[in-house]
Amino acid sequence: MFNIVKKSIQWGEEELTLETGKVARQADGSVIATLGETSVMANVTFAKAPKPGQDFFPLTVHYQEKYYAAGKVPGGFFKREARPTEKETLTARLIDRPCRPLFVPGFKHEVLVMCTVLSHDLVNEPDIVAMIAASAALTISGVPFMGPIAAARVGFADGEYILNPEVDDMQKLRENPEQRLDLVVAGTKDAVMMVESEAYELSEAEMLGAVKFGHEAMQPVLDLIIDLAEAAAKEPFDFQAPDYSELYAAVKAAGETEMRAAFAIKDKQERTNAISAAVASIKDKMSEEQLADANLGSAIKKLESSILRGDIISGGARIDGRDNTTVRPIVSEVGILPRTHGSSLFTRGETQALVVTTLGTGDDEQIIDALHGNSRSNFLLHYNFPPYSVGEVGRVMGPGRREIGHGKLAWRALQAVLPAATDFPYTIRVVSEITESNGSSSMASVCGGSLSMMDAGVPLKAPVAGVAMGLILEEDGKYAVLTDILGDEDHLGDMDFKVAGTENGITSLQMDIKVAGITPEIMEQALAQAKDGRMHILGEMNKALSAGRQEFSAHAPRIETMQIPTDKIREVIGSGGKVIREIVEVSGAKVDINDEGVIKIASANGEAIQKAYDMIHAIVAEPEEGQIYTGKVVKLVDFGAFVNFFGKRDGLVHVSQIANTRLNHPSDLLKEGQEVKVKLLGFDDRGKVRLGMKMVDQETGQEIAPEAKSE
Repeated sequence: MFNIVKKSIQWGEEELTLETGKVARQADGSVIATLGETSVMANVTFAKAPKPGQDFFPLTVHYQEKYYAAGKVPGGFFKREARPTEKETLTARLIDRPCRPLFVPGFKHEVLVMCTVLSHDLVNEPDIVAMIAASAALTISGVPFMGPIAAARVGFADGEYILNPEVDDMQKLRENPEQRLDLVVAGTKDAVMMVESEAYELSEAEMLGAVKFGHEAMQPVLDLIIDLAEAAAKEPFDFQAPDYSELYAAVKAAGETEMRAAFAIKDKQERTNAISAAVASIKDKMSEEQLADANLGSAIKKLESSILRGDIISGGARIDGRDNTTVRPIVSEVGILPRTHGSSLFTRGETQALVVTTLGTGDDEQIIDALHGNSRSNFLLHYNFPPYSVGEVGRVMGPGRREIGHGKLAWRALQAVLPAATDFPYTIRVVSEITESNGSSSMASVCGGSLSMMDAGVPLKAPVAGVAMGLILEEDGKYAVLTDILGDEDHLGDMDFKVAGTENGITSLQMDIKVAGITPEIMEQALAQAKDGRMHILGEMNKALSAGRQEFSAHAPRIETMQIPTDKIREVIGSGGKVIREIVEVSGAKVDINDEGVIKIASANGEAIQKAYDMIHAIVAEPEEGQIYTGKVVKLVDFGAFVNFFGKRDGLVHVSQIANTRLNHPSDLLKEGQEVKVKLLGFDDRGKVRLGMKMVDQETGQEIAPEAKSE
C-alpha cells in the first residue's frame, strides 16, 4: 500500500531522518523530517498551468505549530490553533526567503508549501527541521526548483561555534552571558542564500565565521536530500522558461531613452512618476499581440534593471548621484512629542521613522504561549508601514508578514543592549511609524528606536545603528556592493543585506539573496563596508543624543523594587488577593509580585510608591530585639497590656514592665487605644513577644539610661 523511502544521517548530536511515501500521497511532494524527537511534515503542491495574465511568481509558504506536538492544549476560549503566531509568521518567512530565488526564472505557476510541526521534543528547534523538510519536499515534487537548500542554527559561546544549540539555550539568550549568538543560515551546496541572526556585539570576523561554520555544517544535509531525491523524486515537470528576447528588444527600442531619462531624476516621487510615464509610453507603442503577452511586465522590468545595474557596474554614479559607499544625509531629532515617555524622528534621505517609547509595569509584559512553554517578554517593538509612506493609497489592515518581519529584525538589533530587568524593572514598548520610505525602513527603525529609548531614560549599554547593503552581481562575475540602498536598488538588485550594531560589534544581521547565492569574499566586503556605514550613522545620531537621559518624563511611571522572602508572598497577597488589593487602593500605586518574591511598585507619584512600600514592609519585616516602637494598646488584662506595635503584630507588656512603681492593675496608667512607646525585650519559649515600657521615656521615645532608672 505504501512506497516508503527513508534516509538518515547522524547530524551533530542527533539523528536526522527524511521519510516520504507514507503520508499525504496526493501532494506533489511530501516529506517528514525528524531531528531527535522533533518532527515536521512539509507538503508541496503546484498548479500545472499559470493563471491567465499571471505576471509574478505566486509562492505561498505556511508554517504551523500544532500544540499536540508538545502535549499541550491551546490557550484561549476556543482551544484550537487560530491565526498564525509571530513565531509561525517569522518561520514561514525563513522558509520562503532562501527557496524563492531558486525557482526557474519565468515559472509563474502557483506553489503552496505547508509545514506542520507534528512532534516537538523541547530540545531541537522545529524551524530548522521545517526548512529542511520543505527543501526536501520541493526537491522530490518535480517542480522546477534549482535546489536543494539546507539550513543550520549556529550558537557562539566561549569562542566556539555550536551547531543547533538546544531550545532552552536560545530562549534564554538575554539571560545567558556566555551564549552570544542565535544565527540561522540557509544555502545551497556552493553558496549562502539567507542569514537571520541576533547577536551580542560580535565582530565582523566572528559573524562571518559563524556563517561559514553553518554553511559547512549543512553539507551532509544537502547530500541526504539528494540521496532521498534519487530514490523518490517524481518526474520533472515539463517547463520551458519563456523566451521573450524579441519582446525585450521591442521594449528596449520603444522606451530605453525615456526610461534612462527617468532614472536620471534624483527625487523619488518625480522619478517614480517619470518611470510610470515611460512604461505607459512603451505600452502605447506595443501591438495588441505584444500587450497580451504575459511576459511584457518581465521585459519592462528587465529594461529598468539593465539601466540601473549597468550604470553602477560601469563605475557611474547611482541614481541619486552617490558613490557606492556614501550614506544619505541624516537628521536625528529627539523629544519631539510632549506627552510620550520618549520619542525620536530619524530621517535618512527619503526614509523616515517616527519612533515612540512607552514605559510600563509588569502588568504590561507580553505573555507568549508557545510549544516550549509560556514565557513573558518585557521588550516589545511594533513596526507600522502605512500606504502614505510611499505616496500610495490602499487599505489599512492589521500587521502583515512584512510588518512582523521588519519589527522582529529591529527587535533583535536592539534587545542586545537593553539593561537587565533587575536593573531597569520596566516593560518597554517601542513603536516605529514609517512616515516616509525609500529603502531600509527597518534599519531606520533601529536607529530611531535607539534614540527614542535613550530619550525615555532607558540606560542602553550603547547606541545601536543599522544600515542596508545591496549588491549588483553580473553573469561575468563583476559586482558592486552598495551602502545604504534605495528602494529601486533593493527591487532591481541582487541582495538585501542588513547589518545593525554598536561601535563594539554586530547585534543583528539579515541577508536575502535573489541570485543563486554569494561567495564569502562578497560577504566579507559587505560586512566591512557596512561597518563603515554604521560608524558614520552612529556619529550622526550622537549629535542628537548619545546616552540615556538621567531623568524620566513627568508622565512616565516610576518603579521601585523590593525583595521579600518567598514564605511571605502569601501574606502580602492575602486570601483571594485581599491584602494586595487594599495596598493598591490605599496607596494609589500599582503593585506586582512574582514567584521569587520580587515586588515592583509603580506610580508617577513618589509618595504613592513610598506608602505602598511602607505597607508591604510592615507586613513582611520582622521586629528587632532591643528596638523601640510606637504602638497602641489594644487590650488590657489583669497581668498586663497587649500592644499593637509592628504592622499587625501584637505583644504583651507585663504589668511589672509598665512602670517603675507597683500597679494594682494596668488600667491604673493605661487605657485601650492609648499610644505608647515600647521596647522589644525578646521572645518567650513559645515565640510570643515580650515588650517593656518602663525603660522608655514616653514623651521622647528615648531609652532611659540605667543609672537614671536606679534613682
